[in-house]
Amino acid sequence: MTLIKSISGIRGTIGGLPGENLTPVDTVKFAAAYGTFLKNQYPKKQLTVVIGRDARISGEMIQNLVVSTLVGLGIDVVDLGLSTTPTVEIAVPMEQADGGIILTASHNPKQWNALKLLNQKGEFLNADEGAIILELADKEDFSFAGVDSLGQVQKNDSYIDIHIDEVLNLPLVDAETIRKGTFKVVVDGVNSSGGIAIPKLLQELGVEVIELYCDPTGHFPHNPEPLKEHLKDICQLVVKEKADFGIVVDPDVDRLAFISEDGEMFGEEYTLVACADYVLGKTPGNTVSNLSSTRALRDITEKHKGTYTAAAVGEVNVVAQMKSSKAIIGGEGNGGIIYPESHYGRDALVGTALFLMLMAERGGKVSELRKSYPAYFMSKKKIELTPSINVDSILENMAAAYQQEDPSTIDGVKIDFANKWVHLRKSNTEPIIRVYTEAPSQKEADALADHIISEIQEITNKG
Repeated sequence: MTLIKSISGIRGTIGGLPGENLTPVDTVKFAAAYGTFLKNQYPKKQLTVVIGRDARISGEMIQNLVVSTLVGLGIDVVDLGLSTTPTVEIAVPMEQADGGIILTASHNPKQWNALKLLNQKGEFLNADEGAIILELADKEDFSFAGVDSLGQVQKNDSYIDIHIDEVLNLPLVDAETIRKGTFKVVVDGVNSSGGIAIPKLLQELGVEVIELYCDPTGHFPHNPEPLKEHLKDICQLVVKEKADFGIVVDPDVDRLAFISEDGEMFGEEYTLVACADYVLGKTPGNTVSNLSSTRALRDITEKHKGTYTAAAVGEVNVVAQMKSSKAIIGGEGNGGIIYPESHYGRDALVGTALFLMLMAERGGKVSELRKSYPAYFMSKKKIELTPSINVDSILENMAAAYQQEDPSTIDGVKIDFANKWVHLRKSNTEPIIRVYTEAPSQKEADALADHIISEIQEITNKG
């Protein structure tokens, strides 16, 4: 069982001992630290925080704890109930709230949950703000409100519909154009809130929807990370139903993957590539993705006469770089689309609408669209960590070993070779080192990953 405290929030497994897992004690402590952080920022203001959760089995329990803690601090709460990460993000500024908390462990299995923290813009807190909250939680430096000053709770379950309306009103989304495409789509909602939001959006766009695992029970029917090895059922169903394509989201609906009409993965990395291709074709500009994302986005951006920039991994880092370079679309290679015209957050609803517009205007099959993009193949592997492994030392040694390649060290170590790359970094959400590689063939990408892993194992064995 695990508890991971980081600048991006607190994430852990349910049950067990306080301080070692995400127990009620840890949940209250961290919620109190976040509330105290807001009170210190706005000492004379009556504060409001928006709360929403995915459909995890532990979600209602964690939500009750968080809401009650904030109320105990004298903070008002807008309770969205079952929601999505991007829905909470758009609700914060709409409610003129001072912050938001999303209760989700994203792609982690069902025993995990987490508190993801937002600022008054509905964007994730930065590293400095996260560090302050960790310190407040560690010191338990809280002061709760008296009985006459407790916060109030307002329930509002309309925000998924509001979110869908916001997507439909985007200038580059035209529902009538999509309706004329007469699409038939299979949706895998992994029995979480995406099973509500994505079919609703598609129906508004005139798309015929075939639902798979769209009952938000929190009992995930497969590993919720939208990777090929977890998606056999939808791949088969797309072919069986002769659907135009399939849509897969993670439990909190900020990641988006497509299945081509032939039952093959479109490629999670290429979700952003396709959406950017559509947006850049209408409104030329710049793009951003993280260091672990495919080179294909750079290629498509340059084809449209824009400039591509790489950011450190993490949504907050990508958003900061997008603002700096005035990017009109960006995101992460895990299927996360960030479209500032909507909001600065990964959003599978926005990505779905943009992809449908691309297919409606371009025509043809999804598999043909995929073949039209530069062919890169990625390997995503990991090394399990033990307490005795010094990750910083390993990364320093790898950077030194490949010094002639001028590696980037802004986030772990990325080594760019002529036609391939490897990125090594410690995960913020799991006790692992991620080893991502990309090359012109899957065999080359896998071989590079295995070679780098063997080099790291040699370093750890010597240590």
